[in-house]
Amino acid sequence: MIEFERLHHVSLAVRDLERARRFYSEVLGFPEIERPPFRSKGIWYAVGADQQLHLLEHPPGETLRTKGIDTTDGHFAVWVKSHRETAAWLESKGINYEARPESVAGFAQIFILDPDHNIIEFGAPYNS
Repeated sequence: MIEFERLHHVSLAVRDLERARRFYSEVLGFPEIERPPFRSKGIWYAVGADQQLHLLEHPPGETLRTKGIDTTDGHFAVWVKSHRETAAWLESKGINYEARPESVAGFAQIFILDPDHNIIEFGAPYNS
């Protein structure tokens, strides 16, 4: 039997690494961490205490999404302290989002798209 400990990282394909860096570093404020010297281009971020987000530059092609938010598509989720504060912050940055403050998921949800149409979910306690 496999003994799982935790999710280590999520990798996303991006078309333009510098555009992705501006979004994840400057807009969302994810802290960049050192990445090994792979032959591929990429950026790694710390997400919380011991999880990571890896962005990998990928040439344009059919593997990347082109449509809007579809919450049944693959995505990654980050837990935040406040649904209201996260929505307000996204609005201040001009980021379109889909909010579900009373989601049947058991917690409030907000969904956004990055510049390559990767879906990001922010989960928070109800009424936060």
